[in-house]
Parts: sequence; structure tokens; C-alpha cells
Amino acid sequence: MPDFPVHVVFPGRIVFVGFGSIGQGVLPLILRHVGVSPDRITIVTAEDAGRQEAQEYGIKFVKQPITQENHAQVLGPLLSTGDFLLNLSVDVSSIALIKLAREKGALYLDTCIEPWPGGYTDQSVSAARRTNYALRESALALRTPGNKGPTAVLTHGANPGMVSHFVKQALLNIAADTGTDAGNPRTREEWAALSHKLGIKVIHIAERDTQVANIPKKLGEFVNTWSVDGFISEGCQPAELGWGTHEKTLPPRGHEFDFGPKCAIYMMQPGAGTRVRTWTPKAGSFHGFLITHGESISIPDYLSHREGGKVVSRPTAHYSYHPCNDAVLSVAEFAGRNWQQQERKRIMNKEIIDGIDELGVLLAGHKKNAYWFGSQLSIEEARKLAPYNSATSLQVCVAVLSGLVWAMENPTQGIVEPDEMDFRRNLEICKPYLGPVVGSYTDWTPLTGRNSIFKEDVDADDPWQFKNVLV
Repeated sequence: MPDFPVHVVFPGRIVFVGFGSIGQGVLPLILRHVGVSPDRITIVTAEDAGRQEAQEYGIKFVKQPITQENHAQVLGPLLSTGDFLLNLSVDVSSIALIKLAREKGALYLDTCIEPWPGGYTDQSVSAARRTNYALRESALALRTPGNKGPTAVLTHGANPGMVSHFVKQALLNIAADTGTDAGNPRTREEWAALSHKLGIKVIHIAERDTQVANIPKKLGEFVNTWSVDGFISEGCQPAELGWGTHEKTLPPRGHEFDFGPKCAIYMMQPGAGTRVRTWTPKAGSFHGFLITHGESISIPDYLSHREGGKVVSRPTAHYSYHPCNDAVLSVAEFAGRNWQQQERKRIMNKEIIDGIDELGVLLAGHKKNAYWFGSQLSIEEARKLAPYNSATSLQVCVAVLSGLVWAMENPTQGIVEPDEMDFRRNLEICKPYLGPVVGSYTDWTPLTGRNSIFKEDVDADDPWQFKNVLV
């Protein structure tokens, strides 16, 4: 990409809240592809990480933790009509920042709907109210009649975010390969009808990170290829997943919600302690963590097909995440400490010497069984494409960029989710940074190779029952 096309010229100011691995990785992409000068960008963050990078680019860097008490006082003077509040923080309430942005007439984007500190683990709040499902309901409740106002993009990183665009492209690919007339779906109802027509039962956000470093994980250290705090926070939330209409029985410790659209369920156990079976083209089959994520709720809600006002078809959807091997060891140690965080944390970047992040969506239950579509980005290519990035962070950062550009191009859309955005425009911006973007069919199911060592209680009549997926 020798010329770095400018996708949009932005006359306002951009305010970063948080400047961890994603903030540091997306800044050079914004300066490449958005017409904005460094003097119109301000970074507000709780730590010194990234200060040198900000200074290299001539960006104002403010070390100031954002709290429930000070967020309006600190951020308010930095925002006015037409500016952009880019929330890449942990432990800062997304709801509070969305409200502030709307009061100021500013655009907004985050990669996850975050609560204030303790919101994920507060024992005085029911487990159902500590889920992403509940956080999503709170964010969507901010919509005004007709959903007017400055655009606020919810949960637009790699996942949640870009994977919703992968799903739409995968649906069109499956339709073409099975001789199904897809038409030209544009609305929620049309996409849901296509999913129903194809017979989609299951959507896994299937990710296998094989990146390895020349510095191994040490005892008492949590190592990851992206935010340690973010991974720990979401890993401690209840495991939750979109719940398909084909499912016969709830899983052990599974519970339905008694509020909202009831398109999902949760389990009374942490996502980092819950394993599921899945498949990607390079890794093959593996066990991933069922980490709670926004797309696990928004995708099945979006693809709920109704007839006569009743939902007759909805896919089960969930994240199936195998992080890098050192992160798996870190989670095992974290769980063994009864979910008490290790003394040290490290985000792998410069020490990574090999590996890829294979991130995509596995759509199953259709005529051709299962189809994976996504990115296979290597650390070598990521380093060639953008500074301050690993394969994992670049997949997130370019999705942040595409969501930010889309919001700037569509500044009056109110509060929107990734599923409601133009998938073609977002993929157009993302693809140059994703390495090989491939689609692959497979005969694999969660029953492949089962009962070969011990007899198991499986549903042989329907391989795609969650009962068969859960480890």
C-alpha cells in the first residue's frame, strides 16, 4: 500500500480515551487514512504507555485516569460539535461517555461496552445484569425516538465489529456456492431471511492465535497479544451466547434472560473457565474459550427471522477463542489462583518471533455443512503493514479505523451496532491490512472423532446442538 489513500477528511478534533496496545496501533492508521492534523488529536490515558509514540507524532498526551467523578470535567472541555470521542479504554463506562459525546454533539466509537470498575464482578448485582447482554440493553436504551443524533458506533473492533461484516459476506458466499438466490439483502429482515433460507444453525467466531515469543511466560505473569486487563475483565464475566431456535436443552448451569429480546443465554461460570469445540482452516479442530462478546448477542438478534411476529429461526452464536499458547498458560494459572490476577502482566509485541492470528466466522448447518471465512494474518505481514502492531492488534486496529471512517462519512445515524453498518465499505477499508482473507468449507462437526476413547453423551441426530459443542 504505497500511497495510503485518505478515506475521509475530518475537520473536527479526535480525543482518545485510553492508549494501550489498540490505541497505539490505530494512531498511525488514522494519521495515514484520515485527513486530520496531529495538533487536532489529544490522548487522555491512565498510564504512561505510548507517551513516546505520541511525542513522535506530535500528539498531545495527557496522563489522567478517567473516573466516574471526573469524566465530564476532564473530557468535556476537549469536545464540541463535530468532534470525535474514540473510547479504547478499560474500566471507563461506555454509557457515560456516549451520553457525554451526545451532549457535546460529538461522534463516538468503542470496541466494547465497558462498565465502571467492578461492574463485571460486583456480587451485589445479579449475574444476569453483569453480562454483555445487559450492557448492550443499557446502551441501546439510549436511542432516541427515530434514533437521531450524532453517530455513536458500539463495539467496533475485530470482534465484536469486523466479524459481523464477515458474517454477511459469508452468507452471500454460501448462497452463491449452494445455488441459492440471495437477492440483494440490505435490511435486518432481509439478512435474517437469507440466514433462515440457507439453514444456518450455528455461527462460531472462531479464532486461533499461534503467535510465539522469544521470552516465555514466567510464573506469576499474565501474557497476551492484546490487552491483559481487557481479557481478564471479559474472561471473568459469565459465559454467554446467542441461543438458536434449533437448540433442545439448556447447558448445565445455563439460564435464560427475563428481559430484553431473549436472544441469548448465560452460564453461571466464567467464560475463561468454559471450553467449546470449533474449527479454523489452518488450525483444524481445537478447544476454545467461550469468552463473552458483544457479537455473540448482536449477530443472532440481527439474524432472528420472524413470521407473524414470532421468531422461527435464529442461529446459536458465540466466541470460540484459543489465544496464543502463553495466554492459555496465563489463563490456567489465573484460574488456579481462584481468578485472582497475577502480580505482573505483559503484552507481547516486539518479542513475537512467529505465528498468525486466524480470526473468522464459522457458519454451520447449511447444505455444505460448515464454512469458515476470515483473516489469516501473520506477525511478519503485520509488521510490514503498520508500526506498533502484532497480528492480533492490527486486526482490531484496522476495524477501529473502518468504523471511525464510516461514522465520519455517516455522522447522523444515532446509536448503531456493527450489524447495522455497511459491511462492504468496512471490509473495503479493512482488507488491505488483514493478510490472506479466505473462505473454506469443511466436513468437520463437533462429533468428529468423538466416542473414540470414552463413550460420551452426544446428540447424534443433530451435530450442531450446543450440547455437542460444549466441552
